[in-house]
Amino acid sequence: MNIEIQSIIRNLQNVNSGQPWYGKPVYALLEEVNPVLVYRKPSNTGHSLIDLLYHMITWAGFVLKRVEGETEKDPAAFEKLDWRPIDPVLHSWEKGMEEFKSIHSTIIRLLESKENDFLKEMVEGRNFNFRFMLNGLIQHNIYHAGQIAFLNKILEKE
Repeated sequence: MNIEIQSIIRNLQNVNSGQPWYGKPVYALLEEVNPVLVYRKPSNTGHSLIDLLYHMITWAGFVLKRVEGETEKDPAAFEKLDWRPIDPVLHSWEKGMEEFKSIHSTIIRLLESKENDFLKEMVEGRNFNFRFMLNGLIQHNIYHAGQIAFLNKILEKE
């Protein structure tokens, strides 16, 4: 039985598109963002909304590659992408949302075929197991969704 895997899948789905206890799910928060504001930084400092979205994409992509079993792309490649320079021609809000949702759909599809023992396996290139990483992805999504919601409100008032 893969009861724990199913629990992680439900939690990830709930946080992203369900009815989480803390409020609006991640996808709903992302969809509320005004695309006109995504490249702006509050008081011209810190991260923009699009910076935050592509940061989330980077680490969701890392999780996906590890769940897929790919080890060719080492963690340093993802660290290099983290907080990447954003090019408005390449990095749009809509494209980023599509990529973010696609990555999560693929993670969930792959997890559905796993057994609970998978969660005990160590993640290649890291000192933690898949249980820690998958729960961390859920936490990471919540954390940055909160930042996005807050930053969106600030930018709307500027």
